[in-house]
Amino acid sequence: MKAVFFDRDGVINDNSNHYYVYKKAHWKFNPGIVEVMKNCCGAGFLIFIVTNQGGISRGIYTKYELEELHRAVFEPLKPMGIEITDIAVCPHHPLIEHCLCRKPKPLLLEKLIARYNINVAQSWFIGDSDRDLQAAQAVGLKCLQVTPNSNILGESKIIWESLH
Repeated sequence: MKAVFFDRDGVINDNSNHYYVYKKAHWKFNPGIVEVMKNCCGAGFLIFIVTNQGGISRGIYTKYELEELHRAVFEPLKPMGIEITDIAVCPHHPLIEHCLCRKPKPLLLEKLIARYNINVAQSWFIGDSDRDLQAAQAVGLKCLQVTPNSNILGESKIIWESLH
């Protein structure tokens, strides 16, 4: 199976006004991202979201609140042909505890790759930070680094071009 792994904050949603986006009222899809995700599904890629959510560890919000947000914003995409296969979350914050899963460490990616039998040679990671790319490169994924909170539709064409 081939896949596209997305970072969440800054890639899928705009986090320029709220560092911790855990309320639906603060959620705003970045322009073009829904079309990018639809293109991924249409090309046979599984879609995964891999996100650091240190606000859980800091007590700003709960894992349950985050799961509720994800249901509220991603479920309505299904009728458009967009299926999120899985969402991997690191709930830890480096100032509070050490963990093995926070990007740039690759553990969340390794687990998804193993669980879903992902062919990394045919798969991509789209991220907006060096830590995203370090995690992706550690497991052999092709990387697309994008500008945070921007329309990545044009840049994502490299993924479709790689199919030919």
